[in-house]
Amino acid sequence: MSVTDSGLVRASGVVVVRDTGHGPEVVVIHRDLRADWSLPKGKLEPGEHPLTAAVRECDEETGIVPILGPPLPRQEYVALGSPKIVDYWSARVGGDEGFAPDEEVAEILWLPAEEAAARLTYPHDADLIREAAAMPSSSPFILLRHTQSTKRADYGGKVDAERPLSGKGRSQAKALVPLLSAYGITSVHSSDSARCRETVRRYAKSIDARVELEPSLSEEAHDDRPKRAARRMRQLLLDPSPLVVSSHRPVLPTLVEAIADLRIPGQQDLDLDSKLSPGGFLVVHRHFPADGGDPIVLAIERHDVSGD
Repeated sequence: MSVTDSGLVRASGVVVVRDTGHGPEVVVIHRDLRADWSLPKGKLEPGEHPLTAAVRECDEETGIVPILGPPLPRQEYVALGSPKIVDYWSARVGGDEGFAPDEEVAEILWLPAEEAAARLTYPHDADLIREAAAMPSSSPFILLRHTQSTKRADYGGKVDAERPLSGKGRSQAKALVPLLSAYGITSVHSSDSARCRETVRRYAKSIDARVELEPSLSEEAHDDRPKRAARRMRQLLLDPSPLVVSSHRPVLPTLVEAIADLRIPGQQDLDLDSKLSPGGFLVVHRHFPADGGDPIVLAIERHDVSGD
């Protein structure tokens, strides 16, 4: 929600960067009512996920549909007497519907990063621009726990792998569509169990892609040959495509161990806990070096399908 019971205001925003022959440029917005220059951002609507809000606000204010990259530092401050938290992501242009000025945003400009930072009214916004402009290219890998399934005790079938999603699970799968879209996912992979396939089927249909089945990542196959699941996970992590993998709670620790084996620079405090709620997911932002070396982990995010 945009305002919690405690009066906390939640918002989302982006720093959209595009590469040019003269270096990175960033889009900034001018708001007449507040007489300021800032970044695309805005309050969450009731029940809205922060990821969805980040994309929506950028689209509404600039006409640019962003594809989210690694997260940027969360901003916390007091606005109009209320505490406010703004979650930001670096982003690139996924589409451009064209800017149309309105009562909220009068003008947008693409400016070189340092010029954009100098133009902004608020110093904390300038810091975000510098961090986003310096960030290397990346591709997301999403590890997803399937949404809520029919309970084993309520399932009348003989083959557990065909146990379907519950009604709530189907709603969660629908809610995942804009979240996966926010990262520009183009390659969809799933355990061959029905509950995993159904979790990502709607998203795959939305991008006119097929669900690539991964038998080794099923619960049964993992119980039998966990090392094979780990090998397949490592192969998928080396695929530079923006990719999602849907699997099971008991399989997640093995798959997260494969993520931990990637190159993680410095002493980053990355969230590698494999415990995810149904429909929860980890986003691994991977940078692929130009020399063809193994990917480097820039950041890892954790999200619940509900946004809580």
